[in-house]
Amino acid sequence: MKRFSGLPMLGAASLLATLFASTAFADVTVHVLRPEVPNTEKAYHQKMVADFEKSHPGVDIAFEYIANEAYKQKLTTLLQSDQKPDLIFSWAGGVLTQQAKAGVLQDISASVTSDWSASIANAGLSAFTVDGKVYGMPVNASDVVFWTNLDLAKKAGVDPESIKTWDDFLTAVKKAQAAGITPIMVGGKDKWPLHFYYGYLWVREAGKDGMAAAMGGEGDGFASASFVKAGEDFKKLVDLQPFEPGFMDTTFEQATGQFGDGKALFHLMGDWEYGTEKQNSVSGKGIPDDKLGTISFPAVAGGAGEATDTFGGINGYAVIAGAPPEAVEFLKYMTDAENQKLAGAQGLFIPIAKGVEGSIANPFFRKMSEALAVSKFHQIFLDQALGSDVGATVTDVAADLAQGVVTPEAAAKTVQDAWSMR
Repeated sequence: MKRFSGLPMLGAASLLATLFASTAFADVTVHVLRPEVPNTEKAYHQKMVADFEKSHPGVDIAFEYIANEAYKQKLTTLLQSDQKPDLIFSWAGGVLTQQAKAGVLQDISASVTSDWSASIANAGLSAFTVDGKVYGMPVNASDVVFWTNLDLAKKAGVDPESIKTWDDFLTAVKKAQAAGITPIMVGGKDKWPLHFYYGYLWVREAGKDGMAAAMGGEGDGFASASFVKAGEDFKKLVDLQPFEPGFMDTTFEQATGQFGDGKALFHLMGDWEYGTEKQNSVSGKGIPDDKLGTISFPAVAGGAGEATDTFGGINGYAVIAGAPPEAVEFLKYMTDAENQKLAGAQGLFIPIAKGVEGSIANPFFRKMSEALAVSKFHQIFLDQALGSDVGATVTDVAADLAQGVVTPEAAAKTVQDAWSMR
């Protein structure tokens, strides 16, 4: 049985105690590692585990969770050790490709039966396929939107539904400031929340073709005019000083809790915000549903991207090389239509299995699902899509732009230089 013994890179002896408390006597243990989720989603996992173990005697499934940023930072080291889990949460993209080509993932193509592949949306299956080989499966899609405190919007004289363009959004920021309201909460310390702004503006300015051209090495790549313009758009926002004081010392977890406490008008975040802003708030309840809203990222005048283009993730689990067959079986079980419907009904995430859209009870998720359905271009998070090294450069550059310590031109050139040297 594969062990996690001695996990210094995870920095928690208690993690081991929890991990093995119920697994020591199993014939086969499948270790699943993923970033933290709200307790409601953990309960969903626990039910799946109990049901699966009941129908698979001798198999034990052990979920373990670590903070989002720590997960990203430590996963590479973990996968190079002899303490590897069997299934890891993945945002797909270039990072998954790197892992596959490095040999740390297991090709499960032979196990992906026609009925299994047919049950998954094509875009989802493609996201976990590298050079024709399948290394994992998607579980959910995610869409990044501006979560909005409707009470604060009313106080500021802002009509969220009227925000259609970037200039409209900048006007809303100014109105919030005039009303003594912090316009935007952001977890700048983790950097990736800031890259949501920069990345979405890339999508709006460059569009699908521009993104493909840059990744294909055409012209000036990520240093071309569209990407410089995206930086200039971001700078217009940054120059307004829209974020909470000390935003570069605020983590994602803190930011989402403070948004849930009603301390800012907007928070640009994915669908997971719904659960985390409630759980991380002081009250544990967050903003009531009837006081919470979402708006799509605004269009940019003159940009090549379409207003319906989306930015987010296609998220799931990759199978680690050497994982037992039971790991693949459990992955198949996680993508089962009934489990996907249950997640949709409980408002945990946006399920990706075909034919389960009607199960989405959460009105915010249903709205996002509808947006994803009409989107002709869905850009995966840049810190995943571009690979770990270039992705880290993008998040660093986004943080530098947010602090006003780099110009849009220099930012674009830095990304292009990193892409050229990858």
